[in-house]
Amino acid sequence: MQRTVVVGMGPIGNRHARAYTESPQAELVGVCDRDPARARAAGEKFGVPYFLSAREMFAALKPDICSVATGGFEYSSDHYEPTMEALTAGCHVLGEKPISNDLKLAQEMVDYAAAQNLCYGIDMNHRFTPAARQARKWQEDGRLGTLLFCNMALWIGRPELLETPYYHFKALNPHSVNIMQYFCGPIKEVATFAMVAPGRNIFSTQSTTMRFECGAVGHLTSSYDIKRGHPMERCEVAGTAGRFIFEDMWREAVLYPADSLVKEVYTNPVFDGFESFYDTFRDRIHSFVRQIEEGCRPEDIDGSGREGLEASRVIHAMIRSNENGGAPVRVADITE
Repeated sequence: MQRTVVVGMGPIGNRHARAYTESPQAELVGVCDRDPARARAAGEKFGVPYFLSAREMFAALKPDICSVATGGFEYSSDHYEPTMEALTAGCHVLGEKPISNDLKLAQEMVDYAAAQNLCYGIDMNHRFTPAARQARKWQEDGRLGTLLFCNMALWIGRPELLETPYYHFKALNPHSVNIMQYFCGPIKEVATFAMVAPGRNIFSTQSTTMRFECGAVGHLTSSYDIKRGHPMERCEVAGTAGRFIFEDMWREAVLYPADSLVKEVYTNPVFDGFESFYDTFRDRIHSFVRQIEEGCRPEDIDGSGREGLEASRVIHAMIRSNENGGAPVRVADITE
C-alpha cells in the first residue's frame, strides 16, 4: 500500500487526490497548497491533514508517492521546487504536464530522480486509455509493419486571453507530441508554421511537419481556436501492413489491415467504460501507483519524466522553427 500526497490543490490536484482515494493500492495521507483556503478545503474534503509547506508535509507524513499538481507561469513554473523537495525526501513523483518550460530545470529534475533511483512520471493522461492500449497492441503484434507516417490533431477551445505568445504550444502539445512519440519513437526534426487568429494575443493555431528517427514522417495540427466538441483529438498511424485511427482518447480505435477489407474496432463500452475526462486521470494515476507497488525500475516507468522532457524539447524546436519562418529545426539541437 502506497502512502500518497498531493501538492497543489486546484482542480487538477483535486483529481489526483480523488484518484488516490479510489486506488486499491494507495492511501491518500495528506494534501498541500500555499493558499490556506485551498489547503484547508482539500484537507476537509478528503479527510486528511493539510499543509502550507510541502517540505513540512514530507517530514511529517513520510509518503511514498507525491503528485505535483502546481501551476505557475505558463502552467509549469511552480513544478520544480516541490518536485526536488519530494525527491529529496525519498518520494516517487508524478508531476503535471508540461514538466517545465525551462528545459534546464526539466533536465535537472529528470537527472536528480535518476540519481536518487526514484520513479518520476508525468501526467500524460490522454493516452492512458483502453483504446490507446489496443492501438499499441496492434502495433506490437506487427499489424502495421514498417512505420510510414503519423498524423495527429488536437484542439481545445480556449477563448480567453493568455499570458505568453507560445502558451498554446507549451500547455496543450505535451499530450499530442507524447502520443506521437508513444507510437513512433523520438522525433528528429520539425518545421512549424503558426498563426494568431482574429482577436487573439497568442499563436493560437499551429501546423508542424515532423521526421521521426525511425524514418517515418508525420504531421501535427493543434489549436485553441475551435470550440470544444466531438471529436477533439485524432491520431492516425500507418505502416506497410496497415494503419489505425485512435480518436478522442478513449472513444474508439480502428485498425485497417492492408491485406483485408475487414476492419477491427475497439469501442468504449456503455457500461463499465470511460465516462468522462476524469477517467483518464484515474487510469494514469492508478497505472503509476501499480508500477510503484510492483517495484518497477525508474527507467521503465510508462509516461516518464524523461518522456515529458523530450516532449517539451520537441515543442521548443517547434517554437524556434516558427520564429525562423518555418525552417526545419533538429530537436537534438534544442537544449534550452
